[in-house]
Amino acid sequence: MDFTNLKNFMDFMAEERTPSNAISVFLGGKEVYRYAAGYADLKTEKKLTGNEHFNIYSCSKIATVTAGMQLLERGAFLLNEPLYEYIPEFKDMHIKTKDGDIVKAKNTITVGDLFTMTAGLTYSRKTDAFKKAGELTNGQFDTVTTMKCLASDPLVFEPGTHWKYSMCHDVLGALISIISGKKFRDYMKDNIFEPLGMNETVYHPTEEMFPKFATQYKFITEDFLEDNSTSIVEAQIHGSAKDGVFKEHAINGNRLGPEFDSGGGGIATTVSDNMKLLTALANYGTGLNGERILSRYSVDLMRTNRLNETQLKDFNWSQLAGYGYGLGVRTLINPAAGDVNCSLGEFGWGGAAGATAIMDPKINLAVFYVQHTLNPREGYYQPRLKNVVYSCLD
Repeated sequence: MDFTNLKNFMDFMAEERTPSNAISVFLGGKEVYRYAAGYADLKTEKKLTGNEHFNIYSCSKIATVTAGMQLLERGAFLLNEPLYEYIPEFKDMHIKTKDGDIVKAKNTITVGDLFTMTAGLTYSRKTDAFKKAGELTNGQFDTVTTMKCLASDPLVFEPGTHWKYSMCHDVLGALISIISGKKFRDYMKDNIFEPLGMNETVYHPTEEMFPKFATQYKFITEDFLEDNSTSIVEAQIHGSAKDGVFKEHAINGNRLGPEFDSGGGGIATTVSDNMKLLTALANYGTGLNGERILSRYSVDLMRTNRLNETQLKDFNWSQLAGYGYGLGVRTLINPAAGDVNCSLGEFGWGGAAGATAIMDPKINLAVFYVQHTLNPREGYYQPRLKNVVYSCLD
């Protein structure tokens, strides 16, 4: 194996596309490459080591659906069961049509719709449901109450008919909490994080942890600069961002309130810690420490495409060309359509600040790439990253 291509790509990304990045590559249960490039903080020129904490945003979904699959294995629910059997608030749903009319939904939301993002929910938090949740919880926004309130918002399509990225996995987190009788964070700690030895992975970082974070930035485009008279030179001392600048952004992850454990994007972790989950999934559910969190059959089910032709048309992000969507993860179904050199069935997901997981059980490959830049331009780097990684394995 020769990782020259990967090192060069990481260096290029840190010079041209993001202030810094880090990566870990495991093959056959052993780390075969690890690298970090760029600055953890642009102002102080502090180098990134790869040991920092990062908000991984939607990459958290991988852990959430893994927890959901555990409950499926234990017979806690079936994917085709109505969600309202567990959360009654979701029984009588309504849909807001394109004309703005509110009509009663004909289909029920199933548990499986939460996994596959086909429930008809959205990602908007500027709704009456969240206002109500804030009032009921005195601004604490506990997971279960907040997601029960979400049921009062109208859907945007009939459940099961389309795919739309949404708060489905946050509702799944509430479902896990209700079934287990534990706070979502506690279920995750007891059933995934502690068994795998993920001691640095949390939903609510403490004050003591914040100095360990890499500075989080947001990429701002030139169009924004023109509207706001921001200098193109600002924050670009250490390289160009290609048509924009990096602005420092507060590290608050996806925490709506102090009691909101976001199944859709709440995890803060390190490269090494999150790799413990990814290596387990790449090894068909068994971690490096020998702990089995899922069966191999559940991993295969998770990475089997479940979208029909209509739903695949909705699943049209540029970095997802050639992919279908399984139980909460992208899964490669056509390498030629995606112009990627990965194995069929390679699966994973990404996050809003650039965290990206690549898992391939066929060769027991797990890759975790991380940067801390909101608006990470996934369409640019994700396909390139996969091609570069696989090129290094022969």
